[in-house]
Amino acid sequence: MQFKYPDLLWALFLLLVPLFIHLFQLRRFKKTPFTNVALLQKVKIESKKARNLKKWLLLCTRLLLFTAIIIAFAQPYFANKDAFKKRETVIYIDNSFSMQALKNGTSLLESAVQEVIKNSDKEKEFSLFTNTDTYKDVVLKEIQNNLLSLEYSSNQLNINEVLLKANTLFSNSKNSIKDIIVLSDFQQRTETTTIDTLKTTNVHFVKLSPDTFTNTSIDSVYISKTDATNIELSAKLSANNIAENTPVALYNNDTLIAKTSANFNGTKSALVYFTLPKNSVINGKIELVDAGLKYDNNFFFNINKREKIKVLTISNADNTFINRIFTEDEFVTTSTKLNQVNYSSINDQSLIVLNEINSIPESLKNALISFTNNGGSLGIIPSKDINISSYNSLLSNYFSTSITGLIQRENKVTSINFSHPLYQNVFQKRVTNFQYPTVNSYFKIKSTAPSLLSYQDNTPFLLGANGIYLFTSSLLKENSNFKGSPLIVPTLYNMGYNSFSIPKLYTILGTSSKIDIATSLDKDLILKIEKNGKEFIPLQQSFTTKTTLSFTNNPDKDGIYTIKKGDLKLGALSFNYNRKESNLTYINSNSIAKLKQNNSISQLFRDLENNQKVSELWKWFAIFALFFLVLEVLIQKYLK
Repeated sequence: MQFKYPDLLWALFLLLVPLFIHLFQLRRFKKTPFTNVALLQKVKIESKKARNLKKWLLLCTRLLLFTAIIIAFAQPYFANKDAFKKRETVIYIDNSFSMQALKNGTSLLESAVQEVIKNSDKEKEFSLFTNTDTYKDVVLKEIQNNLLSLEYSSNQLNINEVLLKANTLFSNSKNSIKDIIVLSDFQQRTETTTIDTLKTTNVHFVKLSPDTFTNTSIDSVYISKTDATNIELSAKLSANNIAENTPVALYNNDTLIAKTSANFNGTKSALVYFTLPKNSVINGKIELVDAGLKYDNNFFFNINKREKIKVLTISNADNTFINRIFTEDEFVTTSTKLNQVNYSSINDQSLIVLNEINSIPESLKNALISFTNNGGSLGIIPSKDINISSYNSLLSNYFSTSITGLIQRENKVTSINFSHPLYQNVFQKRVTNFQYPTVNSYFKIKSTAPSLLSYQDNTPFLLGANGIYLFTSSLLKENSNFKGSPLIVPTLYNMGYNSFSIPKLYTILGTSSKIDIATSLDKDLILKIEKNGKEFIPLQQSFTTKTTLSFTNNPDKDGIYTIKKGDLKLGALSFNYNRKESNLTYINSNSIAKLKQNNSISQLFRDLENNQKVSELWKWFAIFALFFLVLEVLIQKYLK
């Protein structure tokens, strides 16, 4: 028992006053002679005993009366030793997609929100944050509607990030008690190797568990086959447990165009196939229904009208190998001799290839510099007998490149820069035992550009980046067998393909991507991205023949978005959530044993409330004082 005003307990020494009064008889008695006391002797003895009993009863009641009054004024109470300290509470509610899992027919997120609203002190100030929103120093009624309409987010914080962010919401006071309440399902991917707990903070974990741990998701979509009239679209599905067959539907906009079933055959993955007419515009959505998470049941993609990539080859040699690689279904290839170049058409191209030219005229050099400055790509295959100074005049504008001389000896191309963007997704694994191309002579180069292909002495055979590429050797048969190597097709094809970033079937939200739109912009025009009446302006760069759109943080919701230039619709882009939360595996409780774990939100709030609860006792002592006062009156009245 503790006292709010313990100094008042010194008044208990006043109890000595009635004690002295009762123990010492201060009155003087006068003896009166009486003729015969034999009759009164018995009465005297009996009266003395009654008087002594009454005296001791009055003494006890008065002592207890004054004791109760003094203790009541000292205001005694039962409470935790920190009950009167200021308490700060920060609540984290995980609103990631994994919280869509159901518990008793309600999602984990909805259940957590309802429990917080139900058990929180309506007038107490606290802070709350989710993966997307932060509310500092608020009371429940201020944010209740926001919590009830809380949306799921693809952003999922790990445990360390939660604790560090929560700490920023506390005050700098060292005397307050700080509590962090973490409400989450603690999916496996939120775990960190080390958990940074805060010495001055109490961290309470409430692990929310769903009824079922089964989930099926659509992970990816790709074109698996193409023929003269049709394309075959494949969708890959996965399940975190052995799954049964699942119906899958394909929509074009809101129209159902195909339906099939994913045959898992007792495994955790399946493929479904759809046949679509070639060269048709599809704003597609693949949909399934399962009892698990909802966010991964839809997968959006779009097939736009494909723009052919324009390639111009300037050459005085044979261009047959180039024309075979840049086929008519994807490219518009034009070949011209050096003395017949139409300079007005240069800026209309996406890729220009200089093939076996001995010298680069000043007029062509200036046109190429302007072309590349406007976003065009350039590939250079030098002849064996080049005019080095004319080449260097052009190359000095790219990566400080210069040719220093010709080396007349055989060399082998032995290494590939697999991490270079030109070779991404080309090789399933790193190849080390391929048939090495050879050259009989090559140029020595100084440049800051990265190498794509290198000779056995680590000097570059092909170098470049950002749409500028330079071979250091002639590719004529007399000098090199590179034209017969398997490397020539992916190398030149990707030079052409990357010169114009054709929109892919879809983009994963949160990843950086660039897309080229075949349109130029006037001064006052910009491209906008629109969905359901909501627009945003992506980062964009306008060139002569195209506009490059860049996406990183926007948009933040999946779906099919329309590209608009004013009121004109130029095409569509599809965005999908990352499927990283589809696997319903959770952190082992033992890994977070060092932190306080609770089985339910309501029990945690009750425990915290009890820790702050103060049981005041002064009213009881006031009642005791009144009782002893009444008792004294009764003793005075009825005990003779």
